[in-house]
Amino acid sequence: MKNTTIKFGTLFLGLGLMLISVTGSSQDVKLTKQEQKEAQKAKSYIDFLALDSMLQKRTFVLEADYLENQYGNRKPVLSTLNFIMVDSSNVVLQTGSNSLSGTNGVGGATAEGKLKDLNIMKNLKNHSFWLRFTVVTNIGVYDVDMTIYSDRNAKATITGLTRGRLVYDGRIQNLYDSRVYKGRNSI
Repeated sequence: MKNTTIKFGTLFLGLGLMLISVTGSSQDVKLTKQEQKEAQKAKSYIDFLALDSMLQKRTFVLEADYLENQYGNRKPVLSTLNFIMVDSSNVVLQTGSNSLSGTNGVGGATAEGKLKDLNIMKNLKNHSFWLRFTVVTNIGVYDVDMTIYSDRNAKATITGLTRGRLVYDGRIQNLYDSRVYKGRNSI
């Protein structure tokens, strides 16, 4: 009698092929509403864990689809030019426009600085996060309050030492998957 060893890759490949053939031949099977709900909860929890890892590593970007001022005026923007980037202890806050010229070369302002006092709170029930941190930049000191959901939708409110606020509304991306363009630092 021979002892044979099965490599894990071969085992997973075999299981994957079996699952594909089973799902391919049983196309008429529908999930009940309860099963769909449980599958959605499981997916939400897995996404929550992935976000937790990204936030703990401090390697993420909020790519804004909308900007909102203190008066509630909301405007669609390019997510590649309007973002909040956190890379370890460095933070970049940027606004930009395709059609305008600004101090940063991309029609807005870019503030780059050091991350201070990061506080992350997890909501296990709703699979969401709340972050608060301070950024000390060359053009000012800013407080950032951010809410992130497991589906990667996020909203951040930036306030400074002067009156007013700016809200970034968009999606969270892993730093290495993001395609943002950073302009020159504003003076």
